Amino acid sequence: MTHSPHSFPPRLALTLLAMAQLIIALDATIIFVALHEMGVQLQINAQQLQWIVSGYTVAFGGCLLLGGRAADLLGRRRVYRLGMALFALASLVGGFSNSAWLLIGARAVQGIGAALLFPATLSLINTLYAEGAPRNRALAIWSMASAGGLALGTLLGGVLTQSFGWSSVLLVIVPFAGACAVLGGWWLPRDPARQSGRSFDLAGCLTVTLGGSLLVTTLVQGPEWGWLAPRTLGCLVVSALLLAAFVQIEQRSRDPLMQFALLRLRSLRAAMLLTMVFMSSFGVQYYFLALYFQDGYGWSALQAGLAFLPPTLVCTFGIRITERMLARRSPRQVLALGMAAGAVGIAAVALALPFGATYWALLPGIVVLSIGQGMTWTAMWIVAGQGVPAAQQGVASGMAATAQQIGGALGLAVLVMLANAGRGVHAAGSSPEALQGLVNAQYGAAVFALLGVGVALWLRPQEDDAALAAVGVGER
Repeated sequence: MTHSPHSFPPRLALTLLAMAQLIIALDATIIFVALHEMGVQLQINAQQLQWIVSGYTVAFGGCLLLGGRAADLLGRRRVYRLGMALFALASLVGGFSNSAWLLIGARAVQGIGAALLFPATLSLINTLYAEGAPRNRALAIWSMASAGGLALGTLLGGVLTQSFGWSSVLLVIVPFAGACAVLGGWWLPRDPARQSGRSFDLAGCLTVTLGGSLLVTTLVQGPEWGWLAPRTLGCLVVSALLLAAFVQIEQRSRDPLMQFALLRLRSLRAAMLLTMVFMSSFGVQYYFLALYFQDGYGWSALQAGLAFLPPTLVCTFGIRITERMLARRSPRQVLALGMAAGAVGIAAVALALPFGATYWALLPGIVVLSIGQGMTWTAMWIVAGQGVPAAQQGVASGMAATAQQIGGALGLAVLVMLANAGRGVHAAGSSPEALQGLVNAQYGAAVFALLGVGVALWLRPQEDDAALAAVGVGER
């Protein structure tokens, strides 16, 4: 289902949708450079500092299915505006926080706002723009906003913290998110009348949100707690029980939060696997390379942020390449090429690390992986919406995005363990042991990208129509 191109201003609507992705990506990275000053001024310990980052990640990852359901049931424009308003309010409270826990709480509310925004935004694109060139173009612009936000966050965070203090990295978001919340009332199409007989499935929402949040928390904290520690195992057991309860509730519900029949769509299953391996390969590069730039080169956080500008520009170029390729090739082919480029580029970085005393020695590999990153990001979200009925687009987007968050947390945990294996307790960040650990982690990320090539080749979008007919997924 698509709306008439004259029923809403397409360019202005796309501006708002791209702004949502820019703000979500910006907020994920802008906080990094300000953490040191936050710790000093608010007397925050290392554990609390980590939760300023993790609080956002956990709330975002745990509430995505809830956000997708809200978008489908309450209306995508309404949920978009609510998500933006939450973002603005939480950023304002966070900017004026005078305690660690108030700041962590504000970051968690930002994560809830992001969890409402992401599926609402993606499902709006998948329903407002016709499948094919118009939708591919919209997704390319949306993707470029995301790439720009990730790089701009690190750079802007350094400039603002240095010039105006740590609170400015939160307060800068307030006017933009507030303006988007207001303009959404004019630039996004009205929500259709709510369908009768549909319920919010409160029991399903509670169990999946609590179970998902606890799972992401455990994956984030696992490396610090220890994977065999009682609290780690306890959290995993409780999260598994909550998610099992969610499955039971959904199977008995007259109007379930998530129709498990959607999982019979090969395209959606593939998209969920692709978002997981994407974050485990491309997504971890910011973490490992930022550490190497600072520990290995002795660069400041601002210098490390500037080092990510060239790969961001190249990633944007990869997104533009994808838009043109999709006019002649299937998403399956584009994804396989993008993941293959990622595997080659990440392996090239790993190969250059022991010998690359300069940034320029790493740049060829970074350029290749950044092109692959741009190609994969756009194409995997196109696949996530293929064959999904309009009324289920929000939940489908939430499913793929939840897999992305779990993949990022799990992939980083595995690769950090690989990086620390065989490393002495007192080994410095620039020591030979630490460097070898980083090389091992990068090769691990390249293996994840190779798995993505296999997933892309497994994709057969033409089978989805038959799957839909077989399970009877309708417009509900």
